[in-house]
Amino acid sequence: MTRFRPRLRAALAMTAVAALSLTLAQASGQADPSGPAGSDDRGKPLYLNASVPTNLRVRDLLGRMTLEEKVGQMVQIRVGKLRGDCDYANGPLNNDCMKAVLTDAHVGSILSGGGDYPVQNTPQAWAEMTNGIQRYALEHNRLRIPVIYGADGVHGHNNLVTATMFPQQIGIGATWDTALAKKLGESTSKAMRATGVFWDFAPVSDIARDTRWGRYYETLSEDPQLAGTLAGSIVQGMQSYDGKGDTARLAATVKHFAGYSMPLNGHDRSPSQIPLRELQDVFLPAYQGQIDAGVLTAMADSGAINGVPVHASKFMLTTELRQRMGFTGVTVSDWQDMQYLVDRYHVAADYPTAIAMSVNAGVDMSMEPSNAAVFTKALVDDVHKGLVSGQRIDEAVSRVLKLKFDLGLFEKPYVDANKADAAVNGADRDLARQAATESAVLLRNDNKTLPLSTGVHKLVLAGDAADNPSEQFGGWTVNWQGIDPKGPVPPITTLLQGVKEAVPSATVTAAADQAGMVAQAADADAVIVALGEKAGAEGNNDNENPVLTAAQQSLVDAARATGKPVVVVLMTGRPLVLGSVADAPTLLQGWLPGTEGGHALADILFGRANPSGKLPVSWPKTVGDQPMSYDQLPGANGGDSSKYDPQFPFGAGLSYTTFTTSAPTVTKQIRADGKITVQVTVANTGGTAGSAVVPVYVHQPVSPVLVPDQRLAGFARVDLKPGEQRTVSVTFPASQLALTTGDVNGDGKREVARGGYEVVVGGQRAPFTIG
Repeated sequence: MTRFRPRLRAALAMTAVAALSLTLAQASGQADPSGPAGSDDRGKPLYLNASVPTNLRVRDLLGRMTLEEKVGQMVQIRVGKLRGDCDYANGPLNNDCMKAVLTDAHVGSILSGGGDYPVQNTPQAWAEMTNGIQRYALEHNRLRIPVIYGADGVHGHNNLVTATMFPQQIGIGATWDTALAKKLGESTSKAMRATGVFWDFAPVSDIARDTRWGRYYETLSEDPQLAGTLAGSIVQGMQSYDGKGDTARLAATVKHFAGYSMPLNGHDRSPSQIPLRELQDVFLPAYQGQIDAGVLTAMADSGAINGVPVHASKFMLTTELRQRMGFTGVTVSDWQDMQYLVDRYHVAADYPTAIAMSVNAGVDMSMEPSNAAVFTKALVDDVHKGLVSGQRIDEAVSRVLKLKFDLGLFEKPYVDANKADAAVNGADRDLARQAATESAVLLRNDNKTLPLSTGVHKLVLAGDAADNPSEQFGGWTVNWQGIDPKGPVPPITTLLQGVKEAVPSATVTAAADQAGMVAQAADADAVIVALGEKAGAEGNNDNENPVLTAAQQSLVDAARATGKPVVVVLMTGRPLVLGSVADAPTLLQGWLPGTEGGHALADILFGRANPSGKLPVSWPKTVGDQPMSYDQLPGANGGDSSKYDPQFPFGAGLSYTTFTTSAPTVTKQIRADGKITVQVTVANTGGTAGSAVVPVYVHQPVSPVLVPDQRLAGFARVDLKPGEQRTVSVTFPASQLALTTGDVNGDGKREVARGGYEVVVGGQRAPFTIG
């Protein structure tokens, strides 16, 4: 590097002047296709020299680009426009299709939506497809800028039928395990990178508030601290690869920024009404964990908040996301959202106006699935008309180029297709089993029915989820709405298969219906009833009445009427209102556990694993409880309606052993810019090894604005043998307790109130003061 510094300084000055000249020329409708002539000692353009600092590579390349080439980097097109009939018919890559998108429109990013896979949905076919797209782009564009390929890897490389599917995010939230979350991120990254996908539109940091919402299972928690911490760990895993291996790195995405998860009527992409104070103090902190972890991209919320679509809000995408929260990466819109400003939200008269609104608000790249040329022409015209400045174009394109340089795509644009199958097929099944095991929450075990004996002679399994891959996976599995009933099924162990393997000497009978279950139960040792819900995604998965059906409740009632021990296993993406099943003495929530769910749940049922999952959300008693969360604000109502009264509270979850926690200790005096460390001793007082989750809450006795009775400040997870005890520490910054001050309009600063607080662990308290 040292021998290039004089030359780089000169290049910097030259490219800065050239970039300014080019911006001015573009504003007047002119462009210089030759660009500046910055090069290294071998005559190679600076931007192609990996040893040159990224900021100089970006400046050099930006100065060489025409306006048309720049705006091409600001659009992302679905892969269907490059193959088959250049639309929705699948088929091999089509050179005519690729020319229209990659050469004529200069498109810089491609994505697979849910179900957008190659003709042969194998890892090798994915790698060959992404390599083919990349090769065409590099060979048919003068500046040889690689494309970046993106997909939704929300529970593994879930578009790929042979990939290992992890539990959906709501299950990961139930683990309260940051180390596990990081490993899942690493595994997902490895699988996606092996197939040439270097941008993952995950993880989701939206917080759960309303079980009617179709994307509830994609969230990690109703609590911003738990959600943000786990999401940050997933990002660390996804982006931890150093790029020294065979592939470029992968970028994670903080989404959907922000407030997407609390639509006013419970329906996906419906407008939200969120006061600024609640937005800043409750919703935005959940995204901060990813930003602090260095997430490279952000996806703008498709919805509207307080009457303004977020993807057209400069306050949200610039003031909040960048200036206050410190995000520095690429912001992409969601699917077709700029067009929706015209034909759904009706805030723009036409598409060019909508593009200008969104770009000026802070969107750097449009996920415009179908009309590359229409988008690029409209944005070029916007610049010529003065609706979007050349400076704003350069800012957005610089971010996109920096992302590609930082990921190493210029140096490693391709992957080895011959290695893809080995890297993906069957990978990390043990990790999937661990995740599914840790995610399961034992809600009730009144008669100590669990664990079941491995010496049982006969078991009866009943219910819609007992042997149903679709309900075990949920949505975003191969296809957008879940696996196709007529298509291939990803590798899976269902609950029925898992139970059969766990007790190979026993008779395990699958009852086809309620009558068959009752008849078979006559000589059975126990009945296991597995209940789920139909797989789905987004608006198609909205549910105005999220309850167990009458038939499901009747099945459990009939099983209990046999007098046999009954275990109810739930595999759902949300806490459904239980109805009569709420009285079942044994309840195990398995969420949507994925590939290894059958093994994991069987491990818990027969005591090979000790349940450790804790609810990351509150379980409502009735649909009328929506929206519900433990951190509700206090009110003046003295009746029962003002109380937090869920079926099962946030953090609930039983174990086969018992734990005790000592009184917490905390530093008594803390500065507002300091950190708070809480220590507590945890002991396993039972006879079984287990994992204890230790939540640390903060109570603020007096606050200038309303504050929940308790706020989760941090947590620890500790593994203990019988009789073992260990002291754990939880540290968090005092700034985490900041609140938006001011009157009803929330016009004050967000700051930490000075005064007295208490940490609360296991019901025991310790006071401290922030001064």
